[in-house]
Amino acid sequence: MDPEYEKRLLRQQNGQDSPYGSPLTLSPGSPLASPSKDKYSDRFIPSRAGASWHINFNLTPESPSQSPVQTRKAKEATNDNGKDGLAYSCLLKNELLAAGIEDLKDMQPDDRRILVPKESKNLFRYRVSRRSLDMSDTSPYSLSPVGSKSQKLLRSPRKAIRKISKIPFKVLDAPELQDDFYLNLVDWSSQNVLSVGLGTCVYLWSACTSQVTRLCDLSGDGDTVTSVSWSERGQLVAVGTHKGYVQIWDVAASKKINTLGGHNARVGALAWNADILSSGSRDRLILQRDIRTPSIVPERRLTGHKQEVCGLKWSPDHQHLASGGNDNKLFVWNLASLNPVQTYTEHLAAVKAIAWSPHQHGLLASGGGTADRCIRFWNTLTGQPLQCVDTGSQVCNLAWSKHSNELVSTHGYSQNQILVWKYPSLVQIAKLTGHSYRVLYLAMSPDGEAIVTGAGDETLRFWNVFSKTRSTKESKSVLNLFTRIR
Repeated sequence: MDPEYEKRLLRQQNGQDSPYGSPLTLSPGSPLASPSKDKYSDRFIPSRAGASWHINFNLTPESPSQSPVQTRKAKEATNDNGKDGLAYSCLLKNELLAAGIEDLKDMQPDDRRILVPKESKNLFRYRVSRRSLDMSDTSPYSLSPVGSKSQKLLRSPRKAIRKISKIPFKVLDAPELQDDFYLNLVDWSSQNVLSVGLGTCVYLWSACTSQVTRLCDLSGDGDTVTSVSWSERGQLVAVGTHKGYVQIWDVAASKKINTLGGHNARVGALAWNADILSSGSRDRLILQRDIRTPSIVPERRLTGHKQEVCGLKWSPDHQHLASGGNDNKLFVWNLASLNPVQTYTEHLAAVKAIAWSPHQHGLLASGGGTADRCIRFWNTLTGQPLQCVDTGSQVCNLAWSKHSNELVSTHGYSQNQILVWKYPSLVQIAKLTGHSYRVLYLAMSPDGEAIVTGAGDETLRFWNVFSKTRSTKESKSVLNLFTRIR
């Protein structure tokens, strides 16, 4: 045998020059390669430090090293799957600890985790349940792999998770839609027809047939449209102009019924109360007129604002009118007095966004402009402020849901977003983006399910925001006579 080949063969048998090396050979740089008196047994103890307990046991421990974006996404995922995760946790508690949970409502806030991760990384670290571990309720003839309590838990009804689409279901072009905070150029009638003021014209779009018609053109008078508002029955539309006129149009006949004067500056806000029309202008006046007899019944002149009136809304009971102006003030008027019955001065910017709650009598919401950015709530029955939330951007419009205690707000500088809020917790339900300019215009569909928003990007976007279903909770007030009818 060749001597050199014999030496190489012996070296390979001793573990030297092997490309893989011996499994028991330590590298020369290892600290354990140095001579030591410690002796190690051959028993293999696995390390569970890298086990994915958050995956195996449905746990999502927050890591301090996560970025804010990762943390927000993790919270959104947790909110979306919270019900399923809680049901799974209850099922594990029933089967492993005999907790006896039959309904998710039985869970207490401190009982909602089976495994509590600690710094010690112990494998089985449970909070001992106080319930009995008696499993005698399980029938020996049952074919189900889970106990009777878990079966009731799985059969218990759960409320469906509400999803709000982040994208509009329809987008319409709106050329010449002005980017002016003080105007109100979009309104949706009870007959499901949308009116939009574009430059010198007013256009009507039918949500049923998607047909577009031009109602009027003011170019012949050298005027432009500054506000539009439908009557409650959806047969008449009021058009405010830059020269201070208010035109009343019959939509079915496509005919102008009347032209109302009285203002010497543009009319940026309109509000109907049956046959009474209120108009707010840059001349700081609010005029109330009966359109049936405008020349016979004298107009009511409401003076109080020191700058342009940009927001007007009547209460659902038709007894009070709320007005907001560029003087940062919010007034509440009644039908008997020419002076405001309530004055709110907490806003630090123009008040255009105004909305009365259809669910709570006397509850009024208002929003401030760029220097304020707050949505404030008022109890107009007592004149007391209720709650306030800083939205972080200019509040342009507010609208309450017709069927639930929620409201939507549209915003301008600087985020141009649409937010859906839960009241009174003021928790954000959804955040909708898509407009590249300030979302200055907002209107709600007659069924209360969809909204339309308009912006200076010359688009109208339609969103499914609210639910049609009414609340199943009945009012327990003794003043509600319908709860006592048999």
